[in-house]
Formats: sequence, structure tokens, C-alpha cells
Amino acid sequence: MSDEQPPSRNSPQKSWVDKISHLLTGEPQDLEDLLEILREAREKHLLDTDALSMIEGVLQVSQMRVRDIMIPRVQMVVVPKDAELETIFPLVTEFGHSRYPVIDGDRSKVVGILLAKDLLARALENKTLKVQEVMRTTCVVPESKRLNVLLKELRTNGNHMAIVVDEYGQAAGLVTIEDVLEQIVGEIEDEHDEHEDEGYISQRGPHEYMIKALTPMDEFDDYFSTHLATDEYDTVGGFIVSQLEHMPKKGESLVVDTMRFEVIRADSRRVHLIKLKITE
Repeated sequence: MSDEQPPSRNSPQKSWVDKISHLLTGEPQDLEDLLEILREAREKHLLDTDALSMIEGVLQVSQMRVRDIMIPRVQMVVVPKDAELETIFPLVTEFGHSRYPVIDGDRSKVVGILLAKDLLARALENKTLKVQEVMRTTCVVPESKRLNVLLKELRTNGNHMAIVVDEYGQAAGLVTIEDVLEQIVGEIEDEHDEHEDEGYISQRGPHEYMIKALTPMDEFDDYFSTHLATDEYDTVGGFIVSQLEHMPKKGESLVVDTMRFEVIRADSRRVHLIKLKITE
């Protein structure tokens, strides 16, 4: 009979193996138990921080619903169905989106989706065409749909945008496949996003500025001759969150005196970039 003793069940390595074994047995587990195992894996260098963050994002997506991340209808950039194509170009140029909800009268009635590439192609043929003549059908989802289910449906059907409807069948907002993916991998920057290599504050027009959310409030006050800094927040991003009393989504705005702050880039964790317009 061997004199070797089995490894202590209290050793860190055995504890880890026990937990993995316990997980694979199919016995009841809660989400916190799983996250604890994954965090221990990171501490043992079996996962890096980025991988853990994405796994946590996947688990979060499985618990979230469309209403949690949708862009509310008041913030949707829309086009009327009876507008001529040539009248839409200024809006497309300003916002740079690839898709726009098409409405019939008001924002609660979304009847289609206009793709920017369709707009450009068809406008070359005939600029007087109506939006409704080139729009595509709308993918509609309820507010209660889980994000993991939505992601699978969007990928399967080849859709990139869905219109979210409430219990009465009216448009409550919109959600894109990018919005869902950003819950997993964080903010996704594309060629239309503002670049942030110009310092904290950059002027884009006579009364328009792009401001990094990390801009210190003291520096903001010095630049604009304001007195907004307090002990409650250190940055412009903190100021926005403090004033709105929640983590804002892309497109939300805040008006303070003659200044209108608009969130340009944000994810579920923090604000990244803000547009400031000053009215005279």
C-alpha cells in the first residue's frame, strides 16, 4: 500500500479542481458561483483580464433585455416616408449612420428602414424618388426580448437594426447588432466616430466643441470661463452623470444655461465623448 497521501482538499489547486468538477456535474449553480470560478482562473493566469471581461459581458447579455440598451424613440434619427431622396442628404451627412428608421407621421409609427447605401445608389438614378420607394422592411422585436436571443436572430436573418415595440405595437426605440456586441466587447469605434487625439477639448465650429469625458472640470471652467466644478465630480463625464442622475446612453443631452451637452460615445460603464453647443 502506498505511503503517499492524497493532496489536501484544502489546497488552492485542489479547491480549484473541486469547483470545476462541481460545475461540470450539473448540480445547481448560481451566476455568482460561476463568476467566482472565472475570477480565480484569471488570478491563476488561466484567463487574461480582457477575456474575463468578455465572458462577463456574455453572461450579462443573457440576463439583459432589449429595453435595457435600446435607443429611445425620442433620440432616434428618423426620416419621413414621403420625403424626396435629395432632401435626406444633409441629415445623412450630419449623423453618418448607415441605417435610418422611416416614419409615417410620427416616431411611434416606423414603417421601414432606409439604408444609406440604397439612398446613394437610387438617388443617382432619380433624386425625386420618395423614401418609401427605396426603404426596406423593418425587423420588429418586443422590449422584453433577451439580448442573447436577439443577437442570434439578427445574425441568422442578416439584420443589423431592429425596431423595438411596446405592448401596444408602437415603436418604443431601436436597437442595433452593434449595441448588443458592445455589451460584450465594450465600445466599438468605426470610421464615423470622432477621434480623440486632439487633447481634451477641440473646437469644431463657431459654437461647437468636442470634449473628452475625462476632461478635468477645472480645465473645462478655465476654457469656457464657467464655474461648474464642485467636489462632487472631477471630470466632465462625472458632471454629466451627476446632473442626469444615471449613466447616459449615446444621444442623450443635457442643457445648462446656454450650453447643450450631447453624449456622442458611451457604453454601459462610462461616458467617453461629448459634443458641446453654445447658444448665443
